[in-house]
This record gives sequence, structure tokens and C-alpha cells, in this order.
Amino acid sequence: MRTGFPDFRLGSVLATSFTGTLSERHGHAVERIPTPHRLVDWLKVYDLDVASCTSAQLDLARELRESIHAAATAAALQEALPAAAVQVINDRSAQGRAAAVLTPEGERRWRLSSASCVEDALGVIAADAISVIAGERDGRLALCASPTCLAAFFDTSRSRTRRWCDMNTCGNRQKKARFNANQRKDPGSAE
Repeated sequence: MRTGFPDFRLGSVLATSFTGTLSERHGHAVERIPTPHRLVDWLKVYDLDVASCTSAQLDLARELRESIHAAATAAALQEALPAAAVQVINDRSAQGRAAAVLTPEGERRWRLSSASCVEDALGVIAADAISVIAGERDGRLALCASPTCLAAFFDTSRSRTRRWCDMNTCGNRQKKARFNANQRKDPGSAE
């Protein structure tokens, strides 16, 4: 991967991991795919290899990312899905040319068209978002409890009570803040 960029926040669910390419949305936002080449890097991590990416394709990717985030947030809050977001997700899904293939290990992978392009990879991401938002997978959509993050994530924990999009970042940050606040309290004021 290219240096000089923020690390990717990787997860096991493609669609919500993609929305994580913009983090801290309600604080100091961190754009993790600031350039077309960086999108190529992110897609490669998820075995969606494409040869190149243009600025216009990066714009399409960011539009899809924000649409998935908007729809997943609405689904997590049990609100109506935003029509414009649904349209973008559906359009990207329909425009992609990819096929699900089975590996010898019994895992599903995506095979992009022979002339693979960013639109094909976005079609895979959109299809994954559809399956998550439609409730076809075992888990639930939730929002990160961090007030500066509020990222949508897919909770597959046994109890379905996960609070943080990523325990190593948002969860630890919140625990550290709570610990520091408790340390600053005057011991005589606690009753």
C-alpha cells in the first residue's frame, strides 16, 4: 500500500467497511480514500482488483459510500430509507459486471469482468449493501456509540449489543476518556 495516507479500517462486512473509508464524520473527518490510487488500494485489500481509477470514478465511489452510509444509518434507526440513497445503491449494483464464484475452500469470492473497472467493484459493494440493509444476513445494523463517529456497522456478536464500530479505535478512545474523567473527579465529591 502507498504510504502517507491514513490506515484503512478493515472489517469483515464489505459494505460497512467501505463506509469506514470516511471516519470521524462528526468530528475531524478522516478521508481514507483521498485519491483515485488510494481507492485502487482499498479495493485490492478486498480482492476487487482494478487496474486504475479516474477522478470521476472516485466521485462515483464516494457517492456510493455516502448513499450506503445514509441508508444503513436509516435502517439502524428503523427509519425510512432515503430514496436518493436507495437509487444510487441500486444504480451501482445494476451497472456492475461481477459474478460470485466458489473457491476450493468453500468461500464465496467475486470475479470482476475481464475488463474490470471501478464500476464493477462498486457493483459488488452495492450488492453487499443491499443484502445487509435488506436484512438477509445474520446480524443487525447499528451505529457507533462514539459521538464523533456514529458510523454504521454490522453487528454479528452473539448478543447483538456491540457499541463501537471498532473497539481498537472508537471503543478504546471512549474508555480512555471515561477513565481520564474519573481520574480528574474530586474523590470527596463522589457520594
